[in-house]
Parts: sequence; C-alpha cells; structure tokens
Amino acid sequence: MDLFIIILLGIVEGVTEFLPVSSTGHLILAGALLGLPQADATFDIVIQLGAILAVVVVFWGRFMKVGRGLLARDPAAIRFTRNVLIGFLPAAIVGAVAYKAIKAVLEAPTVGPVVVSIALIVGGVLILIIERLSKTITTRSVEDMPWRTALIIGVVQCLAMIPGVSRSGATIMGALTLGVDRETAAEYSFFLAIPTMAGATTLALFKSRHELGDAHLTAIAIGFVVSFLVALVVIRWFITFVGRHGFAPFAWYRIVAGSVALIALLYR
Repeated sequence: MDLFIIILLGIVEGVTEFLPVSSTGHLILAGALLGLPQADATFDIVIQLGAILAVVVVFWGRFMKVGRGLLARDPAAIRFTRNVLIGFLPAAIVGAVAYKAIKAVLEAPTVGPVVVSIALIVGGVLILIIERLSKTITTRSVEDMPWRTALIIGVVQCLAMIPGVSRSGATIMGALTLGVDRETAAEYSFFLAIPTMAGATTLALFKSRHELGDAHLTAIAIGFVVSFLVALVVIRWFITFVGRHGFAPFAWYRIVAGSVALIALLYR
C-alpha cells in the first residue's frame, strides 16, 4: 500500500469505528473497491486500536475517577469495572477460539466484500426496527447497569465478528433493546471497545509476528496515528448527534452504502 491508501484507510477507520456502520466492513470494501491486491487483516485490526486510544483520551477523567474509586472500594467504580469486564468476556472467548476462521473471512478476496455489503443492508433494516420499538428506559449509566445486561450485550457483540455487522452497532442496539438509554448505550460501546480491541490487536500481532516486516509495521503505525486523530473528533460529535437524532440516519446510510457496494462488486 502506498502512503495515500494508508492514510485513506486510517481516516475510514477513525470515522467509522464508533459509528454503527462497521469499521472493518468499510476497510474491506475500501480495499476491494480500490483494487488492492490483498486484504490485510492484521493492518485492519491493529489500526482500530488507534481509534480505541482516542476513547482513553476523551474519557481520561472518567477513567481516573474509576481508578481512584477502585482504590477506595467505591461501589459505583466497582460496578463500572465489573460491567466492562463482563461485557468483554464473550468476545474474548469466541475470538480466541475462532481467530483463524475470522481472519480467513476478512481476507477472502470475493466472499468478504459481498458478505459485508449484505450485512450492512440487513443491519440497517434491523436498526430501523429497533429504533421504532417502544422501550422503557431502566438504565441511565454504565455504573447502574445490571451484570446480566452487560453479559447479554457482550454476547451480542460477538455478532460483530461477521464482517459488516458493526461492533458498536451490535452493542448499542443490544443495549437499547435491554432498556439502556441512547447516550449510555453509546458510552458503554466505547468503553467495551477498549479491552475488546486491545485483545484483538494483541492476538493479531502475536499470530502474524513472523509475517511483519519494517514496511508492514510502518504502514500500521501511520494508519494507527491517523485513525487516532480522526476518532478524537468523531467520538465527541457522535454522542451529541445520537442524543438529538437517534440512530436512524446511520441505518439509512448502511442500506444505501451496502446496496451501492453490492451492485459495484457484482457488476464490476
């Protein structure tokens, strides 16, 4: 990949990681439609950590408060940490067991992009349906979330291992159906991304350690930095936008983008 492509993919990752539109799906489609010779699952996974680092920066004050609370054995801080760890557990188990299968799908030159396009469309329709269902709000903060709710959301997050489903989309929609309010659902998705993507990145780098050369590491580093900088802006904007407009605009985007990509892939 040349520098322009690396920066472009970093921007795509930074913009889409926290939106319910599938960052991995967009990276796969971008690679297919740009005619890149081969999908690079390691690159796609690792640069996501740049976007995740943006969460740490944006919510640094919140994490410091939780850290101090844990030292003081504050119940709210303990519940926050418990809920993030419980939500992370299902993805950790499934990811460790199914890593090879997931990597094979991500790198499939023909099947992967088509699966992504279909998943974008189906996911968009499901978001519209979930948005229209009347729900009683029972949870307005991560600290107040019951552990069973966190576990169910963590199980739903595993659906995002299908390219195009969207990790943030799966967790947010799962949270909404369980009575979590929009802003808290979005925040929990951000927090859950930290251990999930840190684990995925560590596993990807370890599994690919013998394939990584200087050029590959340089490309990953550039993509990492670009996705981090772009995600800093997107995170702040996303919570405000969702509070005002909900998730329907992202659903319509998914349907249109998936349809256009599917047509382009089938008739190119």
